[in-house]
Amino acid sequence: MSNDILRGKGVIWISFLIALVLQTIPWPGGLEFFRPSWLILVMFYWVLALPHRINVGTALILGLIWDLLIGSTLGIRGIVMSVTVYIVAMNFLVLRNLALWQQAIIVGLLTVVAKVLEFGGEFLVQDVTFDSTSLWSGMVNCVLWPWLFLLLRRVRRHWHIR
Repeated sequence: MSNDILRGKGVIWISFLIALVLQTIPWPGGLEFFRPSWLILVMFYWVLALPHRINVGTALILGLIWDLLIGSTLGIRGIVMSVTVYIVAMNFLVLRNLALWQQAIIVGLLTVVAKVLEFGGEFLVQDVTFDSTSLWSGMVNCVLWPWLFLLLRRVRRHWHIR
């Protein structure tokens, strides 16, 4: 039993590590605004699948790591991820019972909310301007969600993560 729990935690944290790597890989200048929010997508999946194991504290820690990796103001992405994961965690029973395309729309909208909150946090600390093209990542996340959901569900079932 203990070995299963450790294996499950390892698989979850490896998926977060892969998401962090994908999140920090540089993209060409013109395509930067279409970059998916890999870490947010993976976090949303695990919160929906295992809300008793992955929660707001995990989101805060991963958000702080994300801030450190990209060199932004420490804590902004941690707070943003905590807020969005809190919304998902409080409504996980409703979100689980929606069709995959409905979940994708909600994930896209929550990503847009996260981008606006990130801008608000950065604006409070330093002088930044809002670029509306950064909201395109919400549409990309909306398109990617069903594929990522099915992939991570297959991983979870293969490794018997509960």
